[in-house]
Amino acid sequence: MSQPAQPLAERIRPRDLSGFVGQAHLVGEGKPLYRALQQATIPSMIFWGPPGVGKTTLARMIAAVSEKPFYNLSAVSAGKADLRQIVESVKSPTAKSRAQMQLFDASGAAETPENVILFLDEIHRFNKAQQDFLLPYVEDGAIILIGATTENPSFEVISALLSRMQVFTLNPLTRAEIEAIVARGVAALDIRLDQDAVGFLANYANGDARAALNLLENSARLYGERQIGVHHLRETLQSKHLRYDKTGEEHYNTISAFIKSMRASDVDAALYYLARMIDSGEDPKFVARRMVIFASEDIGVADSSALAVANDVFRAVETIGLPECQFNLAHGVVYLARAPKNRAAGNAYFAALDDVKELGNLAIPLHLRNAPTQLMRELGYGDGYKAYTDESLLPEAIEGKRYYRPGG
Repeated sequence: MSQPAQPLAERIRPRDLSGFVGQAHLVGEGKPLYRALQQATIPSMIFWGPPGVGKTTLARMIAAVSEKPFYNLSAVSAGKADLRQIVESVKSPTAKSRAQMQLFDASGAAETPENVILFLDEIHRFNKAQQDFLLPYVEDGAIILIGATTENPSFEVISALLSRMQVFTLNPLTRAEIEAIVARGVAALDIRLDQDAVGFLANYANGDARAALNLLENSARLYGERQIGVHHLRETLQSKHLRYDKTGEEHYNTISAFIKSMRASDVDAALYYLARMIDSGEDPKFVARRMVIFASEDIGVADSSALAVANDVFRAVETIGLPECQFNLAHGVVYLARAPKNRAAGNAYFAALDDVKELGNLAIPLHLRNAPTQLMRELGYGDGYKAYTDESLLPEAIEGKRYYRPGG
């Protein structure tokens, strides 16, 4: 089959909520984005979630209903000059100047709007100076900023900008949602897909619709078959015609292999997957952040210094950057991979969390309660409290229960 101008994911992108799949907690009837789209009241916001879950699609829907000029930039390639162009268009927003910029989908509205929508993909890649530049225009409403990020905005977006934006968290798509989107892709390509192949795509996608659609389209293109089976999909994954996608499935597969290699104390494998991620263009801060989590989750109390090492690596990566921070990452990976492992602390916490969720707010024993007033003391608050005791201090319903088991 001939390769179309637009990728399949773009061709079947829904234009309104009637065709949108997933994120019911945001776009279901009465939910925040549903109301925003119905009422065309658009605040500055950030969409935080993994790749291929609808961040760009939602931004385009919002721009369409608002009938405002829509600028679509990627923080990977955009710079201050692009932002300055947009700011100038807000100050002097003639239709001619906007058309010349070719950065947005023109709404065709006859009247000049008072503000514009800027969709900034991968906003976490904008540095502090670039974010600072946007701040006054977001603050006075000249620019309605919609950012999309796969990284925690608390770490990547300056606090002054973040405080002026509403954060919406998007979830990975479910298996059923991926299958529904794949069905649309099959129809658009005018091919047939057997049920085993549908299941394979749903598993491969791991919540990322774009990954599933890209694999489906590449298989149809490479083999030119009307009927696509699992064997076509498997062969396509091995094809050298496909480029490594650091924001798709390969991203999650490689970080998973990296973590599992450190967990197994396989230093060489951990270094290999580290090198593979960095060479592919992975954000070194993403890797360092996972190392900080690993230090507590997998090493824990077996070597409490591991958390300090991981934090130091993260700070070095943040302040030094590539290429020099590769030495810091390698140093940290070798230390964490060789360290003894003990998951007891994390396991104990999540066992306790299970009881919290199942049993609710159990009554705290009276002798452990704070007693700041005379009435509370008369009611027995704090009565009989001992600083050092072998007695269980848990609520009566779970008295004596053990969560922490040092063996881990």
